[in-house]
Amino acid sequence: MPHSHRRLTPAQATHATHAAGLAASLAVLVAAAGCAALQQPPITVGQSEAAVVAALGPPTGRYTLPAAGQRLEYATGPYGRTTRMVDLGADGRVIASSQVLTEANFAQVRDGMPRDEVLRLLGRPADKAGEYMNRQTWSWRYPTNDCLWARITFEPDGRVRGGASFLSDPFCDPKI
Repeated sequence: MPHSHRRLTPAQATHATHAAGLAASLAVLVAAAGCAALQQPPITVGQSEAAVVAALGPPTGRYTLPAAGQRLEYATGPYGRTTRMVDLGADGRVIASSQVLTEANFAQVRDGMPRDEVLRLLGRPADKAGEYMNRQTWSWRYPTNDCLWARITFEPDGRVRGGASFLSDPFCDPKI
């Protein structure tokens, strides 16, 4: 059966062009709004804990710092690649805020380091897996163009075995 083509009038063509432009503009706005939603508001030194919680919501974890302060964890896992830690002084005010899932922080993990210290440094992992001889391996996704995740294995006594290692993130591997 022959395929027929219908010619648009100039007015219809103009309307179709405007509609396509409007749809494209709307798509850009929706994408930008989605990215903006992923951006966390800035946290500044001196803010109170209440102001941090009002801006970021309840923390996903809370750790005691050596100088009687607190570290608030804002993890985006299990599939997110960032964990923001907000450090509060003994007075409950912000003294530092940073994204902690970095190769520099993974390099600080050393053989024999206690599990609690790893949690305070990196926050909760994206994945926990049982291993041979009652060991447990924790994995973190982090911002990298190589699609890696960092893995740390703990002995049954809760201490790091070796240090951090890096493997391909299984969610980045093509499924065959």
